[in-house]
Amino acid sequence: MQKNNERAAAYMAACDRECRRIYEALEATERANTARVLAAFRKHRIGQRHFAPSTGYGYDDVGRDTLGEIFAELMGAECALVRPQIASGTHALALALQGVLRPGDVLVSAAGTPYDTMQQVIGTTGTAGQGSLKEYGIGYREVALAPGGEPDLEGLQNALDGQVRMVLLQRSRGYAWRPSLSLPQIRRAAELVRKTCPRAIVMVDNCYGEFTDTLEPGHVGCDLMAGSLIKNPGGGIAPGGGYVAGSREAVELVSYRLTCPGVGAEVGSWEAGYRPFYQGLFLAPHVTAQALKVSVLAARVFAGLGYGVSPAFDAPRGDIIQAIRFGDPDSLIAFVRSIQACSPVDSEAVPEPCAMPGYEDPVIMAAGAFVAGSSIELSADAPIRPPYTAYLQGGLTYAHGYLALQEAVERLMDRGATLAGEGGR
Repeated sequence: MQKNNERAAAYMAACDRECRRIYEALEATERANTARVLAAFRKHRIGQRHFAPSTGYGYDDVGRDTLGEIFAELMGAECALVRPQIASGTHALALALQGVLRPGDVLVSAAGTPYDTMQQVIGTTGTAGQGSLKEYGIGYREVALAPGGEPDLEGLQNALDGQVRMVLLQRSRGYAWRPSLSLPQIRRAAELVRKTCPRAIVMVDNCYGEFTDTLEPGHVGCDLMAGSLIKNPGGGIAPGGGYVAGSREAVELVSYRLTCPGVGAEVGSWEAGYRPFYQGLFLAPHVTAQALKVSVLAARVFAGLGYGVSPAFDAPRGDIIQAIRFGDPDSLIAFVRSIQACSPVDSEAVPEPCAMPGYEDPVIMAAGAFVAGSSIELSADAPIRPPYTAYLQGGLTYAHGYLALQEAVERLMDRGATLAGEGGR
């Protein structure tokens, strides 16, 4: 019998060959998005002056303001805030919710239960006294997705009335076993909201979704969207930050929450300079395509090992996340540790499940990244709860993702996993 590493190598090569037709479509999307980014850079005549640092209040900061203009154009929006001071994707989303909603308003989640950290922002979980939307008298309604994973338009229509000020659509799967939302699905939901409840703002949690398609939520009728720069749009180069993009009126409201009323987007300096944000944005279509290829390969590889995967390797994708259902905690933990062990940074670290702010269950994370916590770099994380699903995302290069997945396969084979056609699990 061949050694497990030899069997794993042969198996990976076969999976790679089967996925190549999918890669061709991803590369076409990459080219289209790179053309869009390049055109925006040329239109705004980006030069060294845009990379310069700023200090103090940051009035008339050309690097900061032009970066926002480019983001707005790429996201199909009128205006955008792109700031290093935004600490995370959840922070960007919270700013958007808190900037627009007022006491007595109602928020409707049209994609079921939001991601774990957002539940604490809304106030459906977490500790009282932290300033959630619920504590400020903002109501909340939730519409489950339809059985196929698309927005339930009939249920959404029934949830809309004159009190509804915002409808939230989470594009990515988060920690849920469901498809990411497609832009046509988002468009249909936005059209329904605009027709039924004209005062309501349609907001998209765009985390993990940027550059997976040739359009963004702003192009299909959404009023507001938010995301993190250490995910897709930072290209693995941006050292932190986040963005909020949308209509001029909505983004202005958010800017008052970012700084203070009456000041808004006029201030905010960054002494380190803006070069990494521009460079990361330019690389973002390519890096996102690399991450998508890693996810496609992971789906094919782990389905062949007998594990549940979502989405399937040849299914449409609206985010970079690949969910893999292991069924038991030991296999899940072994997988996450294998990703960490094949990381370029902190490869010697051994991830352990632990409590994390914003999560109800212990979470295990593999995150050997150049930018701490970067989800566009190869990483895997999972809440320790049945059915023990890992969420793999990122990969600055396909080659790195390939090697990490091969190591994971070897470890799982050592634990008794077998390939399709070798007797199942």
